[in-house]
Amino acid sequence: MKRTLAPLGLATLTALSSIPALAALPADRIFYGDHIITMDPDQPAAEAVAIRGDKIVYVGDRSAAAELLGEQTKIVELGDRALIPGLIDSHGHVTMQARLIDYVNASSPPVGPVENIQDIQQLLRDRLASNPPAEGQWLMAYGYDDSLLAEKRHPTRADLDKVSTDVPIYMMHVSGHLGTANSAALEAAGIDENTPDPQGGVFRRIAGTNIPNGVVEEAATHTLMMPQFLASSGDTEKFKGQMLKAIDYFASFGITTIQDGASNMGDVAVLREMAANGDIEADIVMVPVARDLDVAEVARLKAEGYQGGVRIGGVKFVLDGSPQGRTAWTTEPYDENPEGVEGPYTAYPTVKPVDFKTQADELLHLGIPIYMHGNGDAAIDLAMNAVEEAFEGETLPDHRSVIIHAQVMRPDQVDRAKELDMVPSFYSAHSFFWGDWHRESFGDERAFHISPAKSALEKGVHFTIHNDTPVVPPDMMRLMWIAVNRETRHGVTLGADERLSPFDALYAMTQAGAYQYFEEDLKGSLTVGKQADLVVLGEDPLEAEPSSIKDIPVLETIARGKTIYLNSAGS
Repeated sequence: MKRTLAPLGLATLTALSSIPALAALPADRIFYGDHIITMDPDQPAAEAVAIRGDKIVYVGDRSAAAELLGEQTKIVELGDRALIPGLIDSHGHVTMQARLIDYVNASSPPVGPVENIQDIQQLLRDRLASNPPAEGQWLMAYGYDDSLLAEKRHPTRADLDKVSTDVPIYMMHVSGHLGTANSAALEAAGIDENTPDPQGGVFRRIAGTNIPNGVVEEAATHTLMMPQFLASSGDTEKFKGQMLKAIDYFASFGITTIQDGASNMGDVAVLREMAANGDIEADIVMVPVARDLDVAEVARLKAEGYQGGVRIGGVKFVLDGSPQGRTAWTTEPYDENPEGVEGPYTAYPTVKPVDFKTQADELLHLGIPIYMHGNGDAAIDLAMNAVEEAFEGETLPDHRSVIIHAQVMRPDQVDRAKELDMVPSFYSAHSFFWGDWHRESFGDERAFHISPAKSALEKGVHFTIHNDTPVVPPDMMRLMWIAVNRETRHGVTLGADERLSPFDALYAMTQAGAYQYFEEDLKGSLTVGKQADLVVLGEDPLEAEPSSIKDIPVLETIARGKTIYLNSAGS
């Protein structure tokens, strides 16, 4: 195995130079096998890996590892199973996933059961009958996808009013960037024909009138969704229980480092409390949203590093919307507009560019990494301009500013990412889930270069790939399969030139993820001295048929030396 991209300049640690010196300190576990994938360019192959406590203490040949055996050492013979480093979630929303546990799942296959608007209505009626919300509370749902519904449109207030005109109903679009509400919810939120569109958002209207039709975009969603999210924060013990379930869910896919990519400081406080009590078994990197932040407090918490598995990793900005919602901000018009929009359409920014650049400059000069959600190429231009202008006339520091999603990224922007040392975190999962929709929205020339990971690889750009859970489940083997095959739901190869090799896709989910987080000396490879984050897979993903990678089971997830997920099939 040899990586096609030069190593990321990581300060890699060497293997044990003296086994006898450690003979008095037996390993807790030793893994033996022919499918140990270290992801360490200095030692790509190994027959054995030993861990003690929360550290890897040996990587090398089988015979030398025997000197670390003790009476309590557990020996694991892998056989045909593979051992890889713990997988790193480069972008996701674990606290949102936690809260959605109690919501109605209105997703389409393969995530949920919904085929049409009637299915949605029935799911909502069933929930109202079986578990109605308490007085004054709303019925909440998530995951509906107009691109996959038979009607090819959003459910409107009229559709939801057929379920109830008394109970407020709000449904979060699969992207999280749009939503839809019934009349009771609109009334409860004080939204009517006199309500203006907010900066960076839209209340869609009934044709020929100013009456909201229930569908909301971007900043307009905050009026409806955020109060419900904040209300759920009041029951701290319930939220803690939901978080434990969410962490277990991520761990079941081999993830040992999880991101909360749009944190609020209330959630930061709760997770820090959980971590102090020893309740957080995986590592969680929290990235608070920029608005209304106490920057000095964020800087102080970031400087503390991990506390019981939780740390602040940077600050999040949302610059535009989503391609599947047709709110990604582009420089060239869409080939197909959202419903009700006529004429050339490029969507819009969700921030005031001048204000964003001012905040970005402050954070960058405080050494706080910035994570910038940018799907369309106009939003990516804004992200890059902010970094370039912040450091104009200065020597570029090791800032590792992240462009989250970076989907409609032009070739010249890939070059510019290299020049500015920026890290695109590509939303590679989109190729399968919405690739066919992107062809309609953008045309093949742009759609076939969505998430241009191979171009970034060839140009030496540091990049990662992600699922953006809960938009799609945190299934890392499926993510790897998508990045390798780039096959849409309809079986179209969405740009063969942008496919990654299995090795490079795995690198993007391990070593590159550690680099993005400034944790390359701690995680990302099976290297002596690094954290004992490991995953046992049912099959070697580098030797499997590319078409079957998504079917490889995660059998065990080990974080900081402890098993946090065990699949009964692997026990």
